[in-house]
Amino acid sequence: MIQTTALSKSYGSKTVLTINELHIPKGQSFGLVGNNGAGKTTYFSLLLDLIKPTTGQITNNGIIVSESEDWKPFTSAFIDESFLIGYLTPEEYFYFIGELRNQNKADVDALVAQFADFFHGEILNQKKYLRDLSKGNQKKVGIVAALIGNPEVIILDEPFANLDPTTQIRLKGIIKDLAEKQGVTVLVSSHDLLHVTDVCERIVVLEKGEVIKDLATNEATLKELEVHFSGETLV
Repeated sequence: MIQTTALSKSYGSKTVLTINELHIPKGQSFGLVGNNGAGKTTYFSLLLDLIKPTTGQITNNGIIVSESEDWKPFTSAFIDESFLIGYLTPEEYFYFIGELRNQNKADVDALVAQFADFFHGEILNQKKYLRDLSKGNQKKVGIVAALIGNPEVIILDEPFANLDPTTQIRLKGIIKDLAEKQGVTVLVSSHDLLHVTDVCERIVVLEKGEVIKDLATNEATLKELEVHFSGETLV
């Protein structure tokens, strides 16, 4: 589904990302972890054509993302609050995204209604602009908006940050359902090792812009990641 080949990104003389080969198959729940500056957001930005690669390419379902926009109808993302439109209410924003993805109001309403528990009574019918919501509630809106239009690929950058424990648990259920039951390719970056091992069947560790681990998730993965980031030795 997503193929990365000979990819690099440099700013002046500083190279911030180098990935020679990385393949993410359709329907995989894929996790990207690493410390600040490891290159996670850079990779997602390249994947969404928000920045251009210095060398190499990423293809999404056979389409080179930096050369065509044909991947956009089946790909969705929420990276941060800059994806939102602050002067809209959540309802207005959902309908706006729906229009972009050829969904009518009834389609949007039907999808949004599925996430009443996730919203926890804090999003809909509040007569608030997005800019006036808390960071956590803005994130809820952005995540659900990314699901509008039945995308085949969904990219979420730090989706668990700023969410309360109940919402984090509900979000994990949403992500698992997308990959396991609906066959959606879900890419998640996170600093929270527990959450990412809970929801992702595969985890890649980036360090200084390079892939240093590529793990199929099992019962030992969390410990392996904790040992790696603590600098200890696995016994």
